[in-house]
Amino acid sequence: MIKIPEHIAIIMDGNGRWAKAKGKVRTEGHYQGVKNVRDTAIYANELGVKCLTLYAFSTENWKRPEDEINYIMSLPKVFFASYLKELMEKNIRIRMMGEIERIPENARRIFLDAIEKTKNNTGMTLNFALNYGSRREIVLAARKYAEDVKNGRINDIDENGFAEYLMTDSLPEIELLIRTSGEKRLSNFLLYQLAYSEMVFSEVYWPDFDYKEFDRCIDEFNHRKRRYGGLDES
Repeated sequence: MIKIPEHIAIIMDGNGRWAKAKGKVRTEGHYQGVKNVRDTAIYANELGVKCLTLYAFSTENWKRPEDEINYIMSLPKVFFASYLKELMEKNIRIRMMGEIERIPENARRIFLDAIEKTKNNTGMTLNFALNYGSRREIVLAARKYAEDVKNGRINDIDENGFAEYLMTDSLPEIELLIRTSGEKRLSNFLLYQLAYSEMVFSEVYWPDFDYKEFDRCIDEFNHRKRRYGGLDES
């Protein structure tokens, strides 16, 4: 029997290289990547995935050319204008993690509107990591924890308690990480949360990541033995 991971995280990589390989400008790769967010989310929801977290824009991505950043920040409007109605019909709930304050106002407003409109949906959570960096997340969590200790709100904490200070609080444990485009690194993504996640690195560029490749990644996940530091007694 195939096990479907409750929470899958994806580093959506390769938009620019996809565009270059086809003789197109980088922005065309980002546009096609956004269209594939819709396809992947709908398919994951049909499979029974409880949460899909997508690495949309990192804290390091601000180093990119201003024109490219501006284009990327225009894409939430394109995405939700095209697909929010369908996501609502599929009972999908939108969530976002990251430091939202730095995101341009138009993009921020569009995301907050989508979050508000879908907040009562009970299907899959589609969680966008936007202006997100894991080291920064851990520092912010440690600050909140230290403040609570200082103010006497807590006096001890364990791993589960510390996880409540992270941006993934209330989400299921991440069972599977997928990174597209053949790169094999985490790029400052969910460093704390991925401690015991299975990782699958796909050679496919994100715009070409389809349901067949998604199924292949889940199949590979199902062939892993998850021992969590123990021994395999089977």
